[in-house]
Amino acid sequence: MVFTKVSANINIKHLKQTNHLNEAQEAKKKERDKELEAIIKGEDQRLLLIIGPCSSDNEAAVLEYAHRLAKLQEEVKDRIFIVMRVYTAKPRTNGDGYKGLIHEPSADGRTDLINGIKMVRDLHYKVITETGLTTADEMLYPENLPLVDDLVSYYAIGARSVENQQHRFVASGIDAPTGLKNPTSGNLNVMFNGVYAAQQSQDFLFGNAEVKTSGNPFAHIILRGGLDENGKNHPNYYTDNLLEAIEIYEKMGLKNPFIVVDTNHDNSGKKYMEQIRIVRQTLINRNWDTQIHQHVRGFMIESYLEDGRQDQPDVFGKSITDPCLGWDKTEQLIKEIYNTK
Repeated sequence: MVFTKVSANINIKHLKQTNHLNEAQEAKKKERDKELEAIIKGEDQRLLLIIGPCSSDNEAAVLEYAHRLAKLQEEVKDRIFIVMRVYTAKPRTNGDGYKGLIHEPSADGRTDLINGIKMVRDLHYKVITETGLTTADEMLYPENLPLVDDLVSYYAIGARSVENQQHRFVASGIDAPTGLKNPTSGNLNVMFNGVYAAQQSQDFLFGNAEVKTSGNPFAHIILRGGLDENGKNHPNYYTDNLLEAIEIYEKMGLKNPFIVVDTNHDNSGKKYMEQIRIVRQTLINRNWDTQIHQHVRGFMIESYLEDGRQDQPDVFGKSITDPCLGWDKTEQLIKEIYNTK
């Protein structure tokens, strides 16, 4: 096996010094992080929305979206807590397609990982410092965690990574809420085993160091639907699915049994308008059943400035990966959630 080195090593300490939060910004972030933890623990009954573009492909569009979202957060903050999706790396089963800002900072197909890493950190920094929101990202590459761990407030582990031992072990050392999705097969046991591992203390190699973690009590599940062997969607946001997940939480004795419903992916069949119906259905389920109301308190929604998706970045603020709700529908949906009793 041959690996060809194409650039110098990254100086993480130097990178973090280029755009770090000042004392006031860090204090505000810590305050919001404590609010988020209280929601996961059930001490704060507000609904959590992890919302934003499928992929953060364009800095100007992402920041425009962030400013709009921050204004809306102020209007609904007494009942809804918003963490913005700033997803900068995208999983690719066969290696083809847009892999995210970290790979392609200009979204033109050219790989430029060093500048991509700098842009990833800069984008999280700008969203936080310009809008006051805190951010979420997918932990696709665990080894990149130290590049943004002082900025990102919520991590997601995707359907293709949840079975990976390194992802589970690294999640056990993250000092932030971490959501683990069910795999594309829809198997709940795989996801719950991942949460169990993430909540335990683990010993493992990370980079060239032996590390020991204390466990992450804020690791929890994200239900995103699955596919059967024929490629047919099997959603898992229905009443029976939610009650089954709650039962597994109880049987396994896991800490902070918090459930996020991913309204896109295999729950919606990537039909972005279905996200509205899925939110409505879940809100009905919450009102119908006290257990669901207690445990299902989060939504993950894919949303951008414009409806749908495009193959090339021609339209400002329109997704180049999975289709998203446009801003007008997003604003209406958040206000609908806010006004639902």
